[in-house]
Amino acid sequence: MKILAIETSCDETGLSILEVKESKNKLSFKVLATTLASQIKIHREYGGVYPMLAKREHIKHLPILLEKVLKKSKLGGSVAKSTWRPNRQVNTVSPVDLIVVTSGPGLEPALWTGIVFAKELSQKWNVPLIPVNHMEGHILSPFGANAGDFEIPLTENKDSSISFPILSLLVSGGHTELVLIKDWGKYKVIGQTVDDAAGEAYDKVARMLDLPYPGGPEISKLAEARRKFLLFENIAQADEPSIAIRQQANMSVFKKQKLPIVIKLPRPMIYSKDFNFSFSGLKTAVLYLIRDLKIANPNVMENQNTKNDIALEFENAVVETLVHKTKKAILKYKTKNLIIAGGVSANKHLKNEINKMLKKLDFETQVFFPKKELTGDNSIMIAMAGFLKYTKNKTKIYKNIKAEGNLKLK
Repeated sequence: MKILAIETSCDETGLSILEVKESKNKLSFKVLATTLASQIKIHREYGGVYPMLAKREHIKHLPILLEKVLKKSKLGGSVAKSTWRPNRQVNTVSPVDLIVVTSGPGLEPALWTGIVFAKELSQKWNVPLIPVNHMEGHILSPFGANAGDFEIPLTENKDSSISFPILSLLVSGGHTELVLIKDWGKYKVIGQTVDDAAGEAYDKVARMLDLPYPGGPEISKLAEARRKFLLFENIAQADEPSIAIRQQANMSVFKKQKLPIVIKLPRPMIYSKDFNFSFSGLKTAVLYLIRDLKIANPNVMENQNTKNDIALEFENAVVETLVHKTKKAILKYKTKNLIIAGGVSANKHLKNEINKMLKKLDFETQVFFPKKELTGDNSIMIAMAGFLKYTKNKTKIYKNIKAEGNLKLK
């Protein structure tokens, strides 16, 4: 079976065509063609994503990318032209057997562009159309690849790498949540952010530091540079590196500049009894920290070391919170598999701290991270989630598919 997958949940337009084979224990995928059009450069000057601008770019890119993947997969590159030019005769012979499209969560104007595009193709090619939850795509993304062949294990057996229940930490610009996976397609959100997501906080703090959008990678660069310097100086202690780093940050910056302010940020909700997160207060703490620094020294933010120290302490606060809550959930549910996915899953410090935490557990838990190409929004993961949904009920017809900006996992 050949699948066309469409992803337009935010600021990246993704289309892929995959061939898939189903067996009792696994789903086998082969990437025939995939493409992605990023809007980062367009939104960068605004410091974030503008939904209507994203919508315009999706509308422009969708037919172009469709032609590209059809041509690359050798399934008929002329179909897109005839489909999207009303004055020409429409080729109704379908090059694929199934179309899947992201229906939420995300920016609704952006989501609608993909849905409308997919509906028209589904009608003209007379093939089924399946709506996909973007977050389920992220959950499956560690099993995917941007090229070649890959598999999703379906059941537990001696050759399988999975064991249910699985815990997943989904962490991105729009979401931070812990999900208990009872089986593929059966999800329970056990914790989520009560305000800003981790990735969103990264972007907002980056703007405070005059860093370009997207802010996450930029803050991580500064934090990593500072972290390497401190480790090189043999400051961090092996058992409590974050505390030692904060102490050194205080000494290195404030003694030189004779400032009374200490760079120390809160770890929000880290000791709450639930698995929820909160990053709005952390973002506000950075705002007040910068304000107080400037009161003591108006030119303090011109010092690159100051920015590096703030970035380091902010990233430490986010990662310590994520790791602590994840560990707490692992211990409660005794999960032997952990999935970390979403844009922030590419963060090097998060990966390192997750692996350190798992090594200290009394039982073995295997962690899965997606390949770097699949950490962000992409259509490969939508194809995976879409076909998995198709296998659950192959005869179901999805009518009135609509964009749901706040679509939940269930």
